[in-house]
Amino acid sequence: MTQDQIKITILDDGTIKVETDEVGQANHLSAEKFLAEMSRLAGGSTETIRRPHAHGQHTHTHVKGHSH
Repeated sequence: MTQDQIKITILDDGTIKVETDEVGQANHLSAEKFLAEMSRLAGGSTETIRRPHAHGQHTHTHVKGHSH
């Protein structure tokens, strides 16, 4: 059984890039809440891009936060 994974990368421009494969039902709500809170704390706009992937849906989320 494959574990659900969330890959988080902070790009040079400060954008937070989040990538996931399909998240199982048991973790789906927790993952959604985590991503929403991360977006809220970053204080910027959020763009979600869903793309077909070999193992189901592949999601990229970009959060453009403010810089200090």
